[in-house]
Amino acid sequence: MLRPEVSALTYEEARTRKITAEAEIAELELARIRGTLCLTEDVVKAWENVFHACKAKFLSLPTKIAPIVANETDVAIIKDHLESAIREALAELANYQPTIDATSTGSAQPDGAKAEAEKPIRKTPKSRKPKAA
Repeated sequence: MLRPEVSALTYEEARTRKITAEAEIAELELARIRGTLCLTEDVVKAWENVFHACKAKFLSLPTKIAPIVANETDVAIIKDHLESAIREALAELANYQPTIDATSTGSAQPDGAKAEAEKPIRKTPKSRKPKAA
């Protein structure tokens, strides 16, 4: 959108632009408070947490599986152990919920949002079915 020259604006036009901008900012803040708007940096941080959890989980697999399959000679049994460990890791990661701390962003918070922003946003994890032995 092209902006007219500031000197060419009348007082009423400048006032209208200011009020419109303030209303848009208020709408965005309200959407954020209601949880219908999220900041890009919060989404990026949440995905970074997800990828970090995946990396940590998969890098721990060799340490977990190596002692189990060290003396195993049957390839099918080794394959079953590996698949089982990978499926277990994927099941845990499927229930992973990254914590987003609303206070960690540098954006300004309206006074009413302070109480909400003091605790991290976190969904309740899904209930897990006990594993059959």
